[in-house]
Amino acid sequence: MISELFARPGPANSAATLAVLQGGITRCGVNQVVVASTWGDTGLAAARLLKGSGVNLVVVTHNVGFQEPGSREMSAATRAEIEALGGRVCTGTMPFRNIGTAIRAKQHYSQQDTIANTLRLCGQGIKVCVEIVMMAADAGLISTEDVLAVAGTGRGADTVAWIAPQSSNRLFDLKIRAILAKPSHW
Repeated sequence: MISELFARPGPANSAATLAVLQGGITRCGVNQVVVASTWGDTGLAAARLLKGSGVNLVVVTHNVGFQEPGSREMSAATRAEIEALGGRVCTGTMPFRNIGTAIRAKQHYSQQDTIANTLRLCGQGIKVCVEIVMMAADAGLISTEDVLAVAGTGRGADTVAWIAPQSSNRLFDLKIRAILAKPSHW
C-alpha cells in the first residue's frame, strides 16, 4: 500500500509526505494524526495543513533535556502557534531511547535497542512513527482508534504509517497496518 517511495531520505520529501498524509486521512478513514517534530517545522506545517479539518493532531517533540539538561528544542513560540492552529504538543519520554540509553551507558546493551533496531529494518521513520504513537497514547492525547503517524530521517518528514495505537506498556498489541510513504533506503 505504499503510495510514495522516496529515492532518498530527508527533509526534501516533507511536502510530498504531507500530501500523502492528507490523502491518507480520507483513504484510511482516520481522524487522528501524530507527527514527530523536534524543532517544530514539520509539526507547524501539519497544523497549517489540518487547521479546521476536525482531525486530532498531536505533535510529538523530544523530551526536555534531550540535548542538554533542562533544555527544550521546540521554542515556546512555535509550540503556541501549533496550539493556536488546533494541534496539541506532546513532550514526553521516548520509549526506545531514554531509559535504554541510561542502561546502555552502564551495561553496553538494552532491550530497547533490540526493538528499535528491528523497527529500523523498515527505516528510521518507521521506528519513530511507532515511538511517537506510543508517546501520544501514553499521554492520553489519542484514543485507541487508528492513526496516521508522520516522521522522518533526521529533519523533515519522509515516512507515513497507518497504525492501530497502543500505549508503550502494550507495545506488542500495537499494529502497523500499512506504510503509506517511506524512503527506499536510508
